[in-house]
Amino acid sequence: MADYIPPTLDWVRKQVELYEGSGGTEGTTLRESGLPCIIVTHTGNKTGGVRKIPLMRVEVDGNYVLVGSYGGRPANPVWIYNLRANPDVEIRDKTEVFKMRIREVEDDPERARLWAASAEAFPPYLEYQEKTDRKIPVFIAEPV
Repeated sequence: MADYIPPTLDWVRKQVELYEGSGGTEGTTLRESGLPCIIVTHTGNKTGGVRKIPLMRVEVDGNYVLVGSYGGRPANPVWIYNLRANPDVEIRDKTEVFKMRIREVEDDPERARLWAASAEAFPPYLEYQEKTDRKIPVFIAEPV
């Protein structure tokens, strides 16, 4: 099994440690937003290491929507490239863990529907899209 490589950002690392260390009973909301989050365990595309990232919890039809907003920064977050290269992930939603496969959603009607659901769950996504020229990537995680 590959080694775990903790997130480099201090608050992200602490969020993952609290969430995972409690078995999903603590740290289940993202920072000051108070909104629910999930932990996505994925494989680094360059390192092959195990990576973990907290993302907003957006569920649509029993699947999870993953939004690569990165707060509206000009570049994509690194985890986007990991998912594109290695689509098999685990998602922890509180105390439950699911093996899932990621699919990037580029089809306009499907993406629009998932984007709307994401913005409803976490309204800052709309502001983030306004801040950047890039089209924010949207992925759907479906059961394997």
